[in-house]
Amino acid sequence: MYIEHFGLAQYPFSLTPNTRYFLKLPSHQDAFDFIIAALEYESTFTKITGEVGTGKTMLCRKVLNALEAHGNRYVTAFIPNPVLDEESIMYALAEELKLSIDPATNYFELLKIISDELTRLSTLGRTAVLFIDEAQAMTEESLEAIRLLTTIEKGLDGTMPLQIILFGQAELDELLKRPALHALNPDIIVSYQLASLDRDGVEAYLDHRLMKAGFNGTQLFTQKAIDLIFRGSSGIPRLINILAHKTLMAAFGKGDHILTDKHVELAIEDTESAQQQKIRARRLFTM
Repeated sequence: MYIEHFGLAQYPFSLTPNTRYFLKLPSHQDAFDFIIAALEYESTFTKITGEVGTGKTMLCRKVLNALEAHGNRYVTAFIPNPVLDEESIMYALAEELKLSIDPATNYFELLKIISDELTRLSTLGRTAVLFIDEAQAMTEESLEAIRLLTTIEKGLDGTMPLQIILFGQAELDELLKRPALHALNPDIIVSYQLASLDRDGVEAYLDHRLMKAGFNGTQLFTQKAIDLIFRGSSGIPRLINILAHKTLMAAFGKGDHILTDKHVELAIEDTESAQQQKIRARRLFTM
């Protein structure tokens, strides 16, 4: 649509997570380093929380890629939509571990097969790392079933059989406080809250994604445009992407090559959540 008009090779503000666009700003790089450190220190459970659109899934995929690059040490498993009962989540984990499971296998046999595989990996000096995205949607029973797998004894060389990283919204904290999960809480010894970007971070984010998309011209967004995107998005990457994409469309529709606050205004008018963020930001600035 507007790719050729702005001298781009691809759309820079897609909502699909793509680790090629991962930006090492302090907020997200710190979170990445935090997860790697938690794995190194053998944390059983690591919890990463953040608002919708703050980049949890992007971060999850970035860590997954990093661990897969060290395949001799870690075996990774990823469950993106954990709205499953305890049996279904075990089948999902078995599939991620590339285990062949007979459909007639009952739940307790399935647990034994997975446990045996985790033990086998541990004796080889390898740790299975299970990533669960949108973990706030899990049932209590599924979380408890996953926790039981972490009670498997370490290998002879002390290798942990399983480490779990939960990515979720704030509701995950409420889920973990339920009485039925009291046995799990002591295991979550490390947690990190993913922050939104500040104004300078938003500018760096925009520039980075444009560069990765092939833009090599001069400054595309005016400073006033960036100010307005920051206020309209509150620094939430998903909203930044939505507003930046719509701003490019608005400028393209008018035949303009520089993105101004007028184009951003049109983008915000077309995005209800951005209107709410802008109003909230205006209130903060006038307090």
